[in-house]
Amino acid sequence: MNRQQQKLQTRQKIVDAAFILLDENKSFTAISLREVAREAGIAPTSFYRHFSDINELGLTLVDESGLALRQLMRKARQRIQKGGSVINISVTTFMEFITQNKNVFRLLLREHTGTSSAFRAAVMREIQYFTEELSDYIVSHLKLPPKVARLQAEAMVRLVFSAGAEALDADPREVSNIAERVIAQLRFVQVGASQYGKRLS
Repeated sequence: MNRQQQKLQTRQKIVDAAFILLDENKSFTAISLREVAREAGIAPTSFYRHFSDINELGLTLVDESGLALRQLMRKARQRIQKGGSVINISVTTFMEFITQNKNVFRLLLREHTGTSSAFRAAVMREIQYFTEELSDYIVSHLKLPPKVARLQAEAMVRLVFSAGAEALDADPREVSNIAERVIAQLRFVQVGASQYGKRLS
């Protein structure tokens, strides 16, 4: 392994360590640089070779969380193209992501309304990307006008994120009930958007 690969590996260890330290009782702002370094198995001084400070690490975590979620939803849309309900598959995929990556989703939820304006802006940017990709999908596959597609995408993202927050610490049966409920709500939004689009055309 060359030096650059080692550096990237250590950087990833730091990111993974920070995610591990997040739980239902501990937000990112409560984590210290020393805790992260200890969890990553590096000296605190080594941290600065990869991040300028703990806040830069936090912004990286937000970026990685949003990217991981968007990549997963892209894969879900590829599954949809092979046959299946767009809403069912998307919600199932989203709930699987939350169940398997609780601390990742906790970060997005907490920092969305957190005290740091930089973190809030970063999370809003990730949600914006998520909404834009969904809006583009609605335009290309459901043939709705861009303005209506945008409104539909925004409503759907809000519903799904709200359901995700509810499902975060729920048991499997409750998660299933939440998923069923949000699928029905998303269908209402889809039908409403379709009718609204027809009135505009």
